[in-house]
Amino acid sequence: MSDDPTGTTTVPSAPGAEVTGASPHPDAVAPGAVRGALTAELEARVEAIDGALTVAGTRVDPEVVARVATTVDRVRERLALGVDHTVVALAGGTGSGKSSLFNAVSGLRFADVGVRRPTTSRVTACVWGGDGDDLLDWIGVDDEHRIERESLLDGDSEASLRGLVLLDLPDHDSIAPEHRDVVDRVLPQVDLLVWVVDPQKYADDALHSGYLRRMTGRDASMLLVLNQVDTVPVAVRADLAADVRRLLVEDGLPDVAVHEVSTVTGEGVVELRDVLAAAVARRSVAAVHADAELADAARVVQSQVAARDPAPGALALGVVVDRLASAAGLSAVGAAVAASVRGGATRAPRLGDVHADGVGLARASWLSSVTQGLPSRWSADLRDRVATTAELRLAVTDALAHVPLAVRRSRAADTLLGLAAVVAVGALVLAGLLVADAAGTAVPWAPTGVVVAAAVAGAVVLLVLSTLVRRRAAATRGARVVAEGRAALESVARVRLLAPTQDVLAEHRQARELAQRALGTD
Repeated sequence: MSDDPTGTTTVPSAPGAEVTGASPHPDAVAPGAVRGALTAELEARVEAIDGALTVAGTRVDPEVVARVATTVDRVRERLALGVDHTVVALAGGTGSGKSSLFNAVSGLRFADVGVRRPTTSRVTACVWGGDGDDLLDWIGVDDEHRIERESLLDGDSEASLRGLVLLDLPDHDSIAPEHRDVVDRVLPQVDLLVWVVDPQKYADDALHSGYLRRMTGRDASMLLVLNQVDTVPVAVRADLAADVRRLLVEDGLPDVAVHEVSTVTGEGVVELRDVLAAAVARRSVAAVHADAELADAARVVQSQVAARDPAPGALALGVVVDRLASAAGLSAVGAAVAASVRGGATRAPRLGDVHADGVGLARASWLSSVTQGLPSRWSADLRDRVATTAELRLAVTDALAHVPLAVRRSRAADTLLGLAAVVAVGALVLAGLLVADAAGTAVPWAPTGVVVAAAVAGAVVLLVLSTLVRRRAAATRGARVVAEGRAALESVARVRLLAPTQDVLAEHRQARELAQRALGTD
């Protein structure tokens, strides 16, 4: 590598080519930034979990909050790096040709090769596309050992690898212990681990006992490249590859694919790039892990909420109003008002004391209905949010005190009663005239018996109508008192019981929906 006068690091590429490396022009635009939709989707799920915990607050078990918060912090830290990259690491021993393979795959002459290689414990990286700096910082790749492969000059020729981060690791069998430390630190962070072996040392026990046999179960995220096959006679290549596969089976890795490659002749390089392109098309390990961790955290949060809200009928106020009316003796008050109107009294009856036990029973029946199925912490919060029995009793007493209990006489009934009295008097006068005429006393005009009877009947009818009108007015007034009282009680129940209940249930619903969103199944 050499530095030009502009300060841009230039790196020899394939024969006859030269590429701009780790210090791009500040105005350059990366032709395929890969930090995108997947990272954004996972970040939205993180925010959903955060939102669920915020809404639920103390109604979630503190141990659950701590556990979920730890998971969210860990995922958020990883998402800050982006999870749209696919990290592929080339690992192998001294002389396996890892660095040459790195250069062949990238099309650049960037990685150290030859005698210089065992002298460094650095990781070399090539990134296809942009946005790789944070990830490489996290992995621990020095600035001078990283390069962006894709440029405007490539067109779409490298598009299939866009998002690939290719790492060239130090030799795992180097005598320098720090080399192995670097390899051990990086391996868990990669999506695809490519073991590069050469025909002479593919059976090296340091590789098989030190690494491969400890990686059983990771077959799908590993492959083995048998490099330098150009040094092996064509006639024995098949036997060599078969022996490599036999050792992998003995290591407990029967599904690890084996690819034959020569960086000298180019044999197998295109096919290896196709394998890497297929890996890029899949979700990265970081994305899969973040997805799984968020799903687990979401399920833990879901365990703190009910699967559904109470049935709508549970929020009906009819029953609680009935119980409050009973506690206040509202029916008796209505009956007393009716009796006063019916009897013509002018003094209104008084509202008796509201029984605390009855109010407590009304409150308990409400809570029993609306907390059914809710987790205990949510139920406890709901009980704390609605009015206490004492507060509810005071509110009921105050509301009923504003219900008019005044007794008003029925004008219609009084009018009918007055007419009945007049007609009755007239009937008596007519009856007297009829008696006088019958006794021989001279009467200018003597009514007949029919006229007298009609007058008496009229007085009786008016009296009956007056009574009926008064009774109807009494019933109407008594019913109005009960209706107005129930309306006042319903208003109390709505403010003191229903409103805080709806607030808690709305928060519960929001927490449940956010947890469902965080699960990633929508």
